[in-house]
Amino acid sequence: MIISFEGVDGAGKNTLVTAVEKELVAREVPVARVAFPRYEESHSAMLAREALHENLGDLIDSVHGMAALFALDRAEIGAELADFDADGYVILIDRYTASNVAYSAARVGGDVAEVGEWVTRLEQDKLGIPAPDLQILVDVEADVAGQRAQSREAQDQSRARDAYERDGNLQERTVRAYRDLAQREWLSPWVVVDSTGDDCEGRAAKVADLLEEMRG
Repeated sequence: MIISFEGVDGAGKNTLVTAVEKELVAREVPVARVAFPRYEESHSAMLAREALHENLGDLIDSVHGMAALFALDRAEIGAELADFDADGYVILIDRYTASNVAYSAARVGGDVAEVGEWVTRLEQDKLGIPAPDLQILVDVEADVAGQRAQSREAQDQSRARDAYERDGNLQERTVRAYRDLAQREWLSPWVVVDSTGDDCEGRAAKVADLLEEMRG
């Protein structure tokens, strides 16, 4: 099963994925994990990072151009993800196809359904990236996520916020786009997890229960 965890920067995706992975391992469930963008491994993602830090001229201004770079990053290991899925692994993915829809829709101010159509044509139809079986929205208000991202940046200079993360209005629009996608159950079923509380282990246990139920 391919399980994607979605949400804006600072939502707490990595924290929840780590907790869910720990919970599944304790239950002896075979788990694989990946986070996108793979900035240290993918040439496409590396270019996207340079653009996000405004080092590649006007590339960042192209919504389709940026979306293509992120999609190509996923396509590079699409076959590997499918193989792990076929072998019975639960694949936990920190940010996946829906992120391209949410951020692109937020940037162009377009309808998420329309943006979702061209992202699906690009990622699933043209590039053959496997669709997720379940998408988990790690939901948080944009201002809370922004505070977390700023705190992370202050503690670790290597985690400097990029142009998207510094744009509070963009983050607010992206939060709304994600919630719209979840309500529509775009591409596959969605579950919304409120990440504002402190009980991450409790949330992880509930997610693990759901995943075990899906495995049958």
